Amino acid sequence: MPGVVDYADAVAWQERLVARRLAGGPDTLLLLEHPPVYTLGRGADERHLGSAVAGHVAVVRAHRGGQVTYHGPGQLVGYPILDLRGLRTDIRWYLRMLEETLIGALADWQITGERIVGQTGVWVAGRKVASIGVALRRWVTWHGFALNVGTDLSGFAPITPCGIAGIEMTSVAREGGPGTVAAVVPVVLRQFVSAFGYAGWDAVAASLPAREVSA
Repeated sequence: MPGVVDYADAVAWQERLVARRLAGGPDTLLLLEHPPVYTLGRGADERHLGSAVAGHVAVVRAHRGGQVTYHGPGQLVGYPILDLRGLRTDIRWYLRMLEETLIGALADWQITGERIVGQTGVWVAGRKVASIGVALRRWVTWHGFALNVGTDLSGFAPITPCGIAGIEMTSVAREGGPGTVAAVVPVVLRQFVSAFGYAGWDAVAASLPAREVSA
């Protein structure tokens, strides 16, 4: 089962894995949860934080693209550390494949995920269920996706998620799927391996604070 990992620790962990990948190591996918935290992309507008700016939940400026979002327990966060030179050196393709991974996972629970033209992420009947914000270092990816799983979405209430006024957030559980991150992980992992064309995966570094798999 994925662990709950502090956001700063997860960033440091990704930094180490990016360095390992650049040195010839394997592609890796981290699957975990975070304690409550608000993150802003590199160029995100702080006004989208709303009342969260005066709250007690940490606010972090991240290296990823995109606007403001919320992470917390009940949300599956995926951080792929992939060398796109071995796949396809096209960031738009990469974003679409992350969306495809999550749309495929939702389909396993008879939930129809969809894209919205001009937006990054995954939606269900106009409600956003997954956010995506990535970064690249010499074509090695880091940061990634956040799939809302549990029913408690109150962490999004103080902010303007993704900088989109009037956006409605939803989750796997609210759309009729499983309500625990542990139940969602195997399906997302299987869809990820399939979408990116890996032959399989191996769990590595089991002593680390969350699940890390190498493709």
